[in-house]
Amino acid sequence: MCAGCGNPTHVPEPVAAGPAPVRRFAALRNRDCGPYLVGGMLSMMADNVEHVITYWVLWQQFHSPALTGFQVISHWTPFLLLSVWFGGLADRYDCRRVIQVAQLLFMAVSISWGVLFVTDHLSIPAACVLLVLHGTAGSLWRPAEQMMLQDFVGRDELPSAVRMNSTFQGLGVLLGPVAGSALLVGFGPETGILVNALIYLPLTVFLLRTRFTGHTRSGIVARERIGALGALRSARQVMRDPEIAGAIAVAGLTSLFLGSALQTVMPEFAEQFGTGTADTAYGVLLFANGLGGVVGGIVLEATGWVRPNLAAAVVSTFLFGAAVAAFAVSGNLPLAVAVLVVGGLANIVSVSVTQTIVQLKADPAVRGRTVGVYSMASGGLRVGGGFTVGLLGAVVGVHTSVFASGVALALGAVAAGLLVARSRRPVVNAG
Repeated sequence: MCAGCGNPTHVPEPVAAGPAPVRRFAALRNRDCGPYLVGGMLSMMADNVEHVITYWVLWQQFHSPALTGFQVISHWTPFLLLSVWFGGLADRYDCRRVIQVAQLLFMAVSISWGVLFVTDHLSIPAACVLLVLHGTAGSLWRPAEQMMLQDFVGRDELPSAVRMNSTFQGLGVLLGPVAGSALLVGFGPETGILVNALIYLPLTVFLLRTRFTGHTRSGIVARERIGALGALRSARQVMRDPEIAGAIAVAGLTSLFLGSALQTVMPEFAEQFGTGTADTAYGVLLFANGLGGVVGGIVLEATGWVRPNLAAAVVSTFLFGAAVAAFAVSGNLPLAVAVLVVGGLANIVSVSVTQTIVQLKADPAVRGRTVGVYSMASGGLRVGGGFTVGLLGAVVGVHTSVFASGVALALGAVAAGLLVARSRRPVVNAG
């Protein structure tokens, strides 16, 4: 029981006499956070398995470029429109239950796909509904997921938890296509998508066993409801803090200029390395991009080289943009792989640092909404990647559009850093 407030579930933060010693892989050593990270990795893998199976079936059945475009839009638009509101739900309710609802929605969507496949009743309207529901489940999951991290480990070990969470989820993204292809080939799309629904269960079951709620350490649970206008007010209030605003701006620029669009144009880059090896090159390029993030997260956690400050976020985002630009003009596969690995490493630094800044600086009473604004920028603006890379690529060519997007991201990160530095500069009164 907390001696300060009498709340039997409140676990107050320990008061340290000095700086706490840094423990490597602290989040993995935590008895609650470790299993949570593994469960989150499996759920992220299942998310990507569903993409592999359903996108393949939809293309085989309808051959619709418009539906292909809608797949990207439907996944990220809920992040853009609903993240702040879902953050308000995380502030107000038990985050375990919010995450479980999201996981159950994921499972319901996978099962619905399976039923449509088995009964041969798949249609474009039904597919569009399920695609939107899948994106909604992802946007509901994010704010509550981040709040649980700080509740598990506290402020001192939060950077480790965010880093490891980004690394494990990157591993889920990396394994998703492999597992999805195995289920598709080994069981067929009907059984494969139904099996995939079971992969969401470990995280769902674990949340029945942990006592942490996302509010346990702070003891703060919001009481007010949040509507559309409240979400807008929350977004404006969050952006008043220069460091939070800078972290969100950097994450938003990455999402806007590149987002997920780089993966969609990868086949065209693979073809330049020779038609006989295009399939192999495509797989190698995708793997290199994910591998950089996973290896980078492990190295950063083991060494503790990067501290969670805005300068690190700006530098890492600049390097990510520069690596993407270098990839666009690389003329051979080894060089392309090298810059993608560097880019993946820089990107995970950017993501983990900006997420940590937002969590550490957020007012505990509105942490969910603050994370929701971050999720809106880092996820929702990925819709714009289809325009900056895709539509621009149709006009000037994919290689040129990717190069321009990488350069724009690098310059935008520097500009955001300078603007925040200027806003934090003390005003000198000449009088």
